[in-house]
Parts: sequence; structure tokens; C-alpha cells
Amino acid sequence: MPSASQITERLDALYEFDREPVPDHKLLGPGNFIGVYTGEHVAGTEYVIGPLFVAHGVAAGDLILGLLLGNLLAVLSWAFIAAPLAVKTRLNLYWQLRKVAGPKLTFVYNMVNALMFCFLAGSMISVSATAVGLPFNMTMPGLNDTYPNSIGWVVVVLLVGSVVTTLAILGFEKLSYFGKIAAPWMFLVFVASALAVLPSLGVHSAGDFWRVANERIWTGVPEAGQTKFTFWHVVFFSWFCNMAMHIGLSDMTLLRYARKWQYGFLSAFGMYVGHFTAWIASGILCAAALRNFAPGPIAYLGAGVAGAICVLVAGWTTANPTLYRAGLALQTATPDWKRWKVTMAAGAITTIAALFPALMMKLLDFVALYGLILMPMGAIV
Repeated sequence: MPSASQITERLDALYEFDREPVPDHKLLGPGNFIGVYTGEHVAGTEYVIGPLFVAHGVAAGDLILGLLLGNLLAVLSWAFIAAPLAVKTRLNLYWQLRKVAGPKLTFVYNMVNALMFCFLAGSMISVSATAVGLPFNMTMPGLNDTYPNSIGWVVVVLLVGSVVTTLAILGFEKLSYFGKIAAPWMFLVFVASALAVLPSLGVHSAGDFWRVANERIWTGVPEAGQTKFTFWHVVFFSWFCNMAMHIGLSDMTLLRYARKWQYGFLSAFGMYVGHFTAWIASGILCAAALRNFAPGPIAYLGAGVAGAICVLVAGWTTANPTLYRAGLALQTATPDWKRWKVTMAAGAITTIAALFPALMMKLLDFVALYGLILMPMGAIV
């Protein structure tokens, strides 16, 4: 069994070019980016955001057209803003910003950035926890819950958080490999589970779908206490929900490994497989589950054990690269620490945040705020 010093040496060797350009021999091909974008965006957030569109009373036509346009704007933002700069500098955003704006502004920005990433990753750990808790009959958080509602919830979140942190410590190549393996299967589970519950909603032929979509799923009537969403809400949310990553340039951290700037267009795999198909599929599942908003139970309803496992893995595939970004951002505050130590600290913050289900249930509000706060730094860089 390796000693503590041997383990530390191995972790120190996990170098990710934290403070220097990525060398040519470490650049990656398109498959890695298809994997990481699809894995990250066919993910735990999809099991939350799809149902929240249902809760906010989006009409079926507004949802479809709004997602088509908003996701196109997001792909173009990655392709023409984030990717060219990442390929030109080969630096992550945090060290490029330090060169442009100096250490003081960079420090403040990176602390805010890291905390936002920790909270987002924490919401994904919460998503995975709703799946892990199913076999134990754990009480699931409700739409308006803020604090942990059981000891079981706390234990499960701590367990999932430790696994996510370990994967983030292993680095980008491990994350992209995990995404490439998980993404195709997760997409199939999303689609299959939605198709499986359509008959219970009254869809018995292709001709029934649009009628049922308007009458039973995206009715245009919000849940009590929720704001009504329109076409423009959907467009701007689907564009802005990842604004920190494309216009805000956080994805320089990932795209600095790309051989060509055109790899930015590969974000379309995440947008149209995840932020289009998967959001629609999870909205259908929510309607079939009689407006149950906990991700684990609605996935289990559609695909049984496979659905529950999909929620677990989906939470990981978003939390892992998000926590990886948080660790890189925090390094500006701890320049003498190795990346694995910083990522471990970020993982602890993330796991504590995940204990509060409000992060998951208010994800639409949080993601919009997070994008608007972090986006302006893209203009500075």
C-alpha cells in the first residue's frame, strides 16, 4: 500500500499547465471536446431545468423555437469568441486575465468565479444525491425547500461530493474520457424515458404529441407562485445560462487544449443534444410525474434503475469539469499550492453548498445571475 508521501508525489505529478501555455504535444482532437461538451450539457442540470420550464408555464411553441434560437447564439459565442482566444494564447482564463488586468482585479474576479463554480457544481451534486437516495427511501427535497431535510440527505451528499472531487483532481483528460463514455448512454436514457411515459400522458400516435404537449406538458400556465415565461425568456436563458463560459471566456480553460479554433462549434453537441433534446425530455417526465420536481424520482419513473443511474452520472458529468474550473480559479489565491490541493479545497466548499437543496430548485435564477456577473470579464480580456 503506498505511503502518504507517495500518494502526495503522484498527485503533484498531475500537472495541467496551470500557469503556462499548453504545449503542442498535449493538444487534443475533436473527439475529446465532443465528449466533454456532450457530457457536461447532457447532465444533471437538464433534469432540473426542463421541469422548471414546465413550472414557469412556457407554451410548447415558445419552448421549441426559443431553444432553437438561444442555443444557436450560444454555439456562435463559443465558436467566435471563446475558442479563437483560447487557441491563440493556450492559457486558461485566470492567468490570461492576470496578464491583462493585473493581480488585484484578477484575485477578486477569480474568487467570485470560483465560488460561483462551486455553487453550480454543488447543485449538480444535489441532483446526483436524489438518485443515490432512491434505494434508501430518502425524503426528497421539494420545490421550495432551502435546508437539508434529513440525515440521509446529508450523508448521501457528502458521499457523492467526495467522488466528484476525486475525479476533478485527476485532470482534464480524465474528465473528457469520462464524458465520452457517459454521454451517448445518458442521451439514450433521456430520450427512452421520455418516450416511455408519453402513453400515460395520452400520446398514442405521432399526431397526438403536439396536442398533448400544449394541453398536458407546456400548457402556458405557470405553477402557483412562479413567474410566467415567454419565448424571449427561453431564448435569453438558453443563451445566457452558459454566458460565463463562452462570452465570459471561462471555457478558455478547456479550449486551450484544442488543435483548432473551429472546435468551438463542437459545443453544438452539448447545446442541441443537452439543452434542446434533454430539456424537452425532462419536461415530459416532470408532467408524467404529476409535477414532481426532484430529478431522481422523475427519471426513475421513466426508465427505472437505468434512469436513476443516469441522474447520478449526469450530475457527475457537470460537476466534474465545473469543479475543475473552480480549482484553477482558486489557484490565484494560493499560488504555492499544487492544483490537486486547491481542487480538494474547492470540493469541500462545493459539497457543503450541495447540502442546501435551494441551489438545485432555484437553478434557473442562479445560472442567470452567475452568467451576468461573470460575463463582463470576457470584454476585458
